[in-house]
Amino acid sequence: MQMHIWDVYWGLRVEQCPCDVHFVEWLEEAGITGKRIYHFGTGGHHYIGIRCAEPELDCTVLGITASPKEYDAFVKLAIDNPTITKSYSAYFGDIYTSNARLLPRFDIVTLFHSCEFRSEKNDAYGALTDLEVMQLFTDQTDAGGHILFYTGSFAYETAKPVIEEWAKSRPVEEIGGFKTLRIFRKTA
Repeated sequence: MQMHIWDVYWGLRVEQCPCDVHFVEWLEEAGITGKRIYHFGTGGHHYIGIRCAEPELDCTVLGITASPKEYDAFVKLAIDNPTITKSYSAYFGDIYTSNARLLPRFDIVTLFHSCEFRSEKNDAYGALTDLEVMQLFTDQTDAGGHILFYTGSFAYETAKPVIEEWAKSRPVEEIGGFKTLRIFRKTA
């Protein structure tokens, strides 16, 4: 049994990930700075981590990737720009094996890739479901924090009923959208 990896490489072109661009634009337009962010799916471009490290945003980002090539791109980024690791770190793993005891608290969680990756391959090692991942990361988000989803995902139609079930199971309210993003706030 091996970990289910994402063998598609979202390379260095950020245009491949409009959700990441829209997320940073949302932060900028809303004047959100100094937040602790968890980002599901770094992409080889690591756009959110790089942009959030800029002084104007001053956020910290912990990102996860299940793509060995995307993780290798982070290692290269860290070697070439060691100061980035003061505010951005990415780790290699399966988000469906996340454990609350290993996670810090967050102000914002991006779950852009919900329902894109989970399959019977994850079942082989007792991985969480998409609903359980949404619940876990909501529990790790402080009251008043935000949880965001990507409506342009190829799996968004699959994710929609899971998001609806999640919204009934946790103290969250939908506060609107921004471009391709669906935004919820944790109320308690």
